[in-house]
Amino acid sequence: MSFAPVRKADLLARLAAGQATRVCVVTPNRRLAQELSREFDAGQSAKNLKVWETADILPFTAFVERLYEDALYSDLAAQLPLLLTTAQEQALWESTIRTSKWGEALLAVPQAAGNCLRAWELAQGWRIAGALASFPGNDDARAFADWSRDYARRCEREGNTDAARLADVVAPLLKEAALRKPRLLVAYAFDVVTPQEQEFLAVCADQGIEVVTCAPERRKSKPGRRVFSSAREELDAAAQWARARLEAGAQRIGVVVPELGQRRKEVARVFARTLHPAHNLPGAQRKALPFNLSLGAPLADYPLVRAALSILELAAGEIPFEQASRLLRSPYIAGADGEMARRALLDAALRKRAPARVTLGKLVGLIEGCPVLRQRLEALFAVPKKDNASPHDWGRHFTALLDAAGFPERSLDSDEFQTRAKFNETLAEFAKLERVTPKMSFRQALASLKQCADVLFQPETPDAPIQVLGVLESAGLEFDALWVSGLTDDVWPLHARPNPFIPPALQRKAQIPEASAEATLERCKRITEGWLKAAGEVIVSHSTREEDRELLASPLISGVPGLMGTPETRSVARYRDVIFAARQVEYVEDGKAPPLATKTPKGGTRILADQSACPFRAFARHRLAAEALEEPVEGLDARARGLLLHSLMKELWTELKGSAGLVGDVGPAIEKAATRAVAAAKLEDPFAGLERKRLAKLAWEWLEVERGRAPFTVAAMEEKRKLKVAGLVLNGRIDRMDALESGGHALIDYKTGKPTPNEWLGERLDDPQLPLYALNAKEDISAVAFAKLRTGEMRYMGFSDREDLVPGVKAAKDWKALLEGWKKELEALGQGFAAGDARVDPKDLLNTCRYCDLQPLCRVYERVNALGEGEAADD
Repeated sequence: MSFAPVRKADLLARLAAGQATRVCVVTPNRRLAQELSREFDAGQSAKNLKVWETADILPFTAFVERLYEDALYSDLAAQLPLLLTTAQEQALWESTIRTSKWGEALLAVPQAAGNCLRAWELAQGWRIAGALASFPGNDDARAFADWSRDYARRCEREGNTDAARLADVVAPLLKEAALRKPRLLVAYAFDVVTPQEQEFLAVCADQGIEVVTCAPERRKSKPGRRVFSSAREELDAAAQWARARLEAGAQRIGVVVPELGQRRKEVARVFARTLHPAHNLPGAQRKALPFNLSLGAPLADYPLVRAALSILELAAGEIPFEQASRLLRSPYIAGADGEMARRALLDAALRKRAPARVTLGKLVGLIEGCPVLRQRLEALFAVPKKDNASPHDWGRHFTALLDAAGFPERSLDSDEFQTRAKFNETLAEFAKLERVTPKMSFRQALASLKQCADVLFQPETPDAPIQVLGVLESAGLEFDALWVSGLTDDVWPLHARPNPFIPPALQRKAQIPEASAEATLERCKRITEGWLKAAGEVIVSHSTREEDRELLASPLISGVPGLMGTPETRSVARYRDVIFAARQVEYVEDGKAPPLATKTPKGGTRILADQSACPFRAFARHRLAAEALEEPVEGLDARARGLLLHSLMKELWTELKGSAGLVGDVGPAIEKAATRAVAAAKLEDPFAGLERKRLAKLAWEWLEVERGRAPFTVAAMEEKRKLKVAGLVLNGRIDRMDALESGGHALIDYKTGKPTPNEWLGERLDDPQLPLYALNAKEDISAVAFAKLRTGEMRYMGFSDREDLVPGVKAAKDWKALLEGWKKELEALGQGFAAGDARVDPKDLLNTCRYCDLQPLCRVYERVNALGEGEAADD
C-alpha cells in the first residue's frame, strides 16, 4: 500500500482531538476496529477524562456502506443501485443456479450458492471477474463462469448491486459533496490489501482525502516455546497461565487456538472451569466470564432459536419425535415453569406410544396432564394455514405461529435477550427476500429462514481481559501477554486452499494468498513475526502426540528457544476434586438390599434372567423400577416385531391345530394368520401390506420345518401360568406346548435372534424361561426347544429325554439330572433376588454390560476397571 505511514501514538493523538479533525480509521475486520476503539477509550480514561468524543474507527466494508447510505439519502439516490442483503444475494445465486443447465445435476443448491457468493467476492476483490469465462478451468469453474455472468446480468436488469461490488459503486461518487468524507483516512493494520481496496483508497486520495497507513506497535519481547504431551494438556496449561497473568495485573491477555471452530466447546469448558470454577453451580448468580471467544456459534444452534425453528417445523408437518421431545421440554413455550416436571413425565410416557415422526395434530392428541402446553399447541394448530405467499407474508405468519405457542413467555437473561433480538433481525432479513424471490411454499419459506439463521452469532459481553482467538483473528492485535498454542507442523503454516469455483492458475496469477503454498507460507510467516512482537511476554507451544500419531513443531517456530521448567501458572482445583478431598468416608454394604416384601413381584421370568446376568440389574429394574427412556423408531422395533411374530404363530396354529393340519393346502391359513396378526398390531398401509407379505413368507418357510416332525397336536398357545420358585410366584406365558404322539409334551419358545441351548447349562442360566416352565408344568415334559424363526436358518434346537423326538433337539445325557440342575440354579437365583442380593456382578463382564442401560446407575466402569476391550475379544 503506497501511502505514507504514521505512528500509532500520533494516530491516537489526532483521534483525541475530536470529530472536528475529521479523522477516520478503517480496519480489515471488526475485531481490530473494536480493539483500537477500546485502546483509544482506555487512553482517554487514563487522562482522567469523564467524557470524550467517540473515535471514528470502523471496518473498511462498514466505511464503504456508510458512504453509500449518505448517497442513498441525497439527491444521488435515483442513480444508485439498491444494495442486496446477504440473504438476498444467496437467494439470487440459488435462483441463478437452479435455472441454469447445471441446476438439475446439483443435489445441494444452497451450499453451491454459498460457495458462489464467496467466489464472487474473491473475483471482485482481486479483479479477476472479467477473466472467469476466458481462463481454462474444470467443470466447476466453467459452471461458475456461466452463473456469475447470469447473476451479474440479473442484478443489472433489476437495478441491484452487492457487497462485493459496493466499493466500485461508491468510488465514482466520492467527488460529490453529499458524502461525508473524512479529511484524513487511516488504513490500520492491513496485512493483505486487495486490488479493489487499493483502487478505492487511491480514488479517495485523488478526491483530496489524505490517506495514510498505520501499523500496530511492535514490542520488545523474549518469546519462548513449550512442549506438551497432548493438546488437552496444552490447553489446560494455557488457561492456567492466563489466570496467573490476570491475577498478576495484566490488562490484555491473548490465547490463540488454531482450529478454534472445531474446538470451541472444549475451549469454552476448559477456560470457564479454570477462570471461574463456580460458574455452573446450581443457584449460583450468573456473571460475565473474564474471557471472550472470538468465534461465535451458528444462530440456529442457540437453544432459543432452535426452539423457535422447531415450532415452525412442527406447524409445517411431521418432525422426528426426538425434536418434538426437546420442544415439549423447552423452557421457551408458555407455561414451561409451572409444568416442567409434568412435561418431563409426559415426554417419558410418549416415548412408549408415540411414532418415530409426529405431526402437530397427533402430538396434541397425545398430550395429557399438561393443560397449558395442550392449549398452546391447540392455538398453534388453529392458526390459519397458508399455501403460497411472499417472504414478507411468511415472516408475519411465522411471527403469528410463535406468538400462538407463547414463545418465549418467560423472562430472558442478557444472552437470551440478545439472541431473541438477533432472531428478530433474521426474520426481518428473511422478509426482505421479497425483492428477489417470488411466492414460495411453507416448506420453502422455512428452509430459507433456517438458511438465514445459519450465521455465526455471539452475544455481547462486557469487555473481557482474556481474548481467545483463532489464528487469523489474532493478526494485528496487541497484548500484555500472548500464548499461541497448537503450532504443530500439520497445522501451521496453513495449507493452501484455492477457491474451487475459480481456476487455481487464475488465482495464483492474481496472487491471492490462499491460492498457493508459497503465498500462504509468506503470509503465515508475517503472522508469526507479528505474534512474536505482539506482547512483552510471548509463548508458542505445541503438543507431541495426537492419540497414536506423533506430532512435530511447526518449522516457523523452530527458531524460538525452548523454555525450561513448568510455565508459571495458577493451578485451580476442580470442584469435584475439592469435594473428594474433603470427604468423610462411610462404608456401607451396597450389594445388599432389604429382603423382598412380597411373594408376587412383577416382572415375570425376566426377574430371573436379570438376576442371572447381574444381581444389581434385577434389583434396579424390578424393585427400583429403573428403566431407560425409550426411543420411538421408524416402523417396528425389536419388541414389536417379536409380538407380531408370536401373534402370527398363535393365529396360524389356531387354524392348523397340529401336524394333521399341515396336510393339503396351508396357503389360506397362512394368509388368514398374517392378516389377523397385522390387524392386531394396528399397522396401517402401505406398511401393513409389506408386513403381511413378510409374515406369510416366514410362515411358509417355517411350516416346512414342522412337516419334518413326528405327529403332534398343539396343546397350548400363549397360555398364562403361575410359576413357583424359591417361595416366589411369578407370572409367565408359554409360547407353545405340543402334545407328542409318542408320549409327553414339548415346550417351545419362539426366537428370532441367535439362541443356543447352551444358555441352559452351567451356573446362572442365561435364559431361564423354558427351564422354569418345564419345572412348573403339570404335564409330562419330554422336550424343551427354541424355535429359531430366522429366514434361512429355520430350525429347532434344545434338549429332550430321548433321541429323535423333535428334529434338531438333542437327547440329554441325563434328563433327570438336567432338570435337577435347573431346579438348583433357579432356586439360587430366586433366593438371591428375594433376599436382596444387589451386587454389581456382571456374569460376563463387558459382554454383559455392553448394551445394559443401567450403567449410569451402577457405575460399573468405575468399579471394574478391568472391563477393557481385550476381555470382549470373543464378542
